[in-house]
Amino acid sequence: MSLPPVYITNTSIFMPNEPVSCEDMELYLGYINNKPSKSKKIVLRNNGIKTRYYALTKEGKATHTNAQMTALAVKALFNNDPAKLKEIELLSCGTSSPDQMMPSHGVMTHGWLPETRSIEVVSPSGVCCAGMHAFKYAYMAIKTGDVHQAVATGSERFSASLVANVFEEEAQKLKELTENPFIAFDKEFLRWMLSDGAAAFLLSDQPNSGSLSLRIEWIEGASYANEMETCMYMASEKLADGTLKSYLDFTPEEIISKSILSIKQDIALLSDNIVVLGAKKIKEIFDRKGLDSNDIDYFLPHMSSEFFKSKIFEQIAVHGATIPYEKWFVNLSTMGNVGAGSVYLMVHELFHSGRLKIGQKILLLVPESSRFSYMYAMLTVC
Repeated sequence: MSLPPVYITNTSIFMPNEPVSCEDMELYLGYINNKPSKSKKIVLRNNGIKTRYYALTKEGKATHTNAQMTALAVKALFNNDPAKLKEIELLSCGTSSPDQMMPSHGVMTHGWLPETRSIEVVSPSGVCCAGMHAFKYAYMAIKTGDVHQAVATGSERFSASLVANVFEEEAQKLKELTENPFIAFDKEFLRWMLSDGAAAFLLSDQPNSGSLSLRIEWIEGASYANEMETCMYMASEKLADGTLKSYLDFTPEEIISKSILSIKQDIALLSDNIVVLGAKKIKEIFDRKGLDSNDIDYFLPHMSSEFFKSKIFEQIAVHGATIPYEKWFVNLSTMGNVGAGSVYLMVHELFHSGRLKIGQKILLLVPESSRFSYMYAMLTVC
């Protein structure tokens, strides 16, 4: 028995408040030690982000939770029609910044959707790949015939972890930036890159009638955690041997003084491996599926920074699969890095751009630096 095809029939997004310019970022996030950041310009010069979104007021007060934003994106899929929302059979929600450890992000999102029925809800964890894992779960549920229609989401609310008071305990360390501009990048580096927002896909076993759909050809993933140590982490501290010490093993005082709950990243480990491993896996997938770069009409790579654009291009070329820049479609500069939601935002913008033509193929790439995981997918316009 052949398995049914699965289609993305609609996409939606919810971005909180107004876009925030580079100049205004600290009006929302606050000033560390009451002074403008010295690392901000260094990071912004390389990452290419011009605007981003925060679920914050200029006084640093939260305006939305992650679950609220996600629910608003889901409602937008159906133009807030309660009858249509009742047709959802599965809700699959990926994020790396849930509002709480328990209950799960998925069920909290479901709680903001009283129009729906009692349905299956899942919440893949992780970092940027969490949104793709949610997408794949929804895809597989339809593929196997368990449901006919499902919603997958990717979202983040990073701003709560980026406000100044989270960083105050490292003020002295940040002062040393004048002597070594990279000393605080394991932590403050991410402060100038991350963005809030939510997006959703509506998946079905039937394509749209009279308008375009995106047929999901395949979704694949790979983790290199068996050979790579941790690169990005939160609620833990990286030890000299590369292992992580959990927040559960710190005293409450240490959790505050060591900023254990903040997001940190090993920049050296990131730059040496994130692109190399991702390009290697593209080559393996292309060879196995008999593909080459000529088969790709649009390439949507999730990037944390424009700094990686040329490196991705060069590494893919090393493996003989050059994808010209004219085939790339990214919106990092206007949306910022929304982690698990970024690939959804790119697909949404392209899907509603009026540029797509039947038969075109779209390649998605989502790298996750946490311990070097990757997700890939191929979509066909139909």
